[in-house]
Amino acid sequence: MRLRDKVAIITGAASGIGEAVARRYLEEGAKLVVVDVKNEDDMAQRFADAPGRVFALKADVTQREDIARIVASAVKRFGGVDILFNNAALFDMRPILDESWDVYDRLYAVNVKGMFFLMQAVALRMVEQGRGGKIINMSSQAGRRGEALVSHYCATKAAVISYTQSAALALAKERINVNGIAPGVVDTPMWNEVDALFARYENRPLGEKKRLVGEEVPLGRMGVPADLTGAALFLASSDSDYITAQTINVDGGNWMS
Repeated sequence: MRLRDKVAIITGAASGIGEAVARRYLEEGAKLVVVDVKNEDDMAQRFADAPGRVFALKADVTQREDIARIVASAVKRFGGVDILFNNAALFDMRPILDESWDVYDRLYAVNVKGMFFLMQAVALRMVEQGRGGKIINMSSQAGRRGEALVSHYCATKAAVISYTQSAALALAKERINVNGIAPGVVDTPMWNEVDALFARYENRPLGEKKRLVGEEVPLGRMGVPADLTGAALFLASSDSDYITAQTINVDGGNWMS
């Protein structure tokens, strides 16, 4: 088991990529604090097959007191924190001439501010513990380029890549590796919302955009959450001890870098 007795915090863990990564980490021996803005009882029920190894916490990463509570919960329940899978995020889109302050504020609050300050809080604890650690920030292929209808989301995910690089350089002397993952199009519950927005703004029938983006992937299909778990495990394990400041594309060949 590659993560035996390691303690991981996973945000956005109630479904999709976060839930898939949580299950993979459990298989590899980790103990988890799983975090989401959704009901913690429902989340706890999802992981009822791992008694004593998962603590479910309803928290909002845009709130300073909730960030402190997330880290404190890992320390209280499991004695510290070794891994952060920084996954909570929001998506929205609209034409750039119709962009609004409220959408901007909402996306930046979760995707950038929440990501950064949770990373900071976990890193402070890791420094105090003195045994290093692994931080994995979830970006996106959208962070590699602009898109006409997705300006704010693209910009937030580009910021994740930039903060990952800066944090990795700042924390290298503490033996804290900071890396990112940039998924491509992944078939999660969120993509139904994304598809509906494209249908609205591109005047498409429901389901068409989702079908098309899957067909355009060089490997011939949309990803599924399980496709991300290998990279998430690699970056959390000792196999990646000499890798930092990188954002790995897991996108079926959509972006080459």
